[in-house]
Amino acid sequence: MSIPLPTFHVGTLYSNEEIYSSLGVGNAGGIRSKAGANGSTQRLVIMTSLPDAKLLAENPYHDRIEGDVLVYTGAGKVGDQSLVGANARIPRQVNERFPIWCFQLQTSRRNKSSGPKRWMFLGLLQFLRAYSESQIDSAGGSRLAHVFELRVLNRFSEVAVELDSATMATLFEQDSVETTVEDNDREVDLVEPVSSLSPDDAAKLEEIRRELLRQDPRQFETTISALLVQTGFHDVEVTRYSQDGGIDVNARPGPSVWPMRHLLLQVQAKRWLHTVGRREVAELRGSILPHAVGCIVTTSHFSKAAIIESSTAGKVPIALVNGHELAGLIRSAGLPV
Repeated sequence: MSIPLPTFHVGTLYSNEEIYSSLGVGNAGGIRSKAGANGSTQRLVIMTSLPDAKLLAENPYHDRIEGDVLVYTGAGKVGDQSLVGANARIPRQVNERFPIWCFQLQTSRRNKSSGPKRWMFLGLLQFLRAYSESQIDSAGGSRLAHVFELRVLNRFSEVAVELDSATMATLFEQDSVETTVEDNDREVDLVEPVSSLSPDDAAKLEEIRRELLRQDPRQFETTISALLVQTGFHDVEVTRYSQDGGIDVNARPGPSVWPMRHLLLQVQAKRWLHTVGRREVAELRGSILPHAVGCIVTTSHFSKAAIIESSTAGKVPIALVNGHELAGLIRSAGLPV
């Protein structure tokens, strides 16, 4: 049996036994907890895995880290999920401020050469938002899945087990870490297929969105440019990758909208699982050229704060297209994905 470890180092591999024996949590499950006084939560541990290209192709909803945000799907692979049990504990961090530890599986259990130390410590997590969305489950059916978004806080290279609550408090208070989240930036605007759609049509739109999530970011930009061409835009150009200044596609309206035919449209394409927030909308507004119009197209959703920011009086408006709206446009245009 492993001797409990006093400290965990970010980027270091640990065994499952070292994790549960040191942190006082269960030895199985994706969300593990240690109860405090009066049944409160003393700490949570989230166990996720590193998806390879094959796994992402098979399951594009798989947990992934995008930038500094972990997108984590709740417990349960088939059927509707609900915010109960272990899933319900994560959002309580907003009020209770308990630490959430994160470990990511690096190699498969079938890989005997890697030994028992296969879990990398990524750091502590800050809860950002949670919501339920339509997904295609592992059995091929439509289901409601609960999705969590958490910011990875790895400012400290190591975390002492006995000081994890104090470390979490310090991270929340550090000016250099963006820990303040507006209430309406936690709320996600889920504009999903309208109720007038049949279940089959709604499932077809989600299947298109799932195919878009399988694409890499550059493929997604190409898809958006093809959609613009297909729907009548001219002079469509995908910008140079990684040197685009935040702009992924430039285009101009076609002759059918002749009063605006010289207007420049600048599009930011985000093949994301996590929500586009207010900050991203404001940043795009600062990137577009004078007299151009901006648009963010994503495979995910927008927070309510992002939607408010996009149409705030006195600011250049930014058009927003979420994943389900995008799927509908692609289907209407007859564009293959």
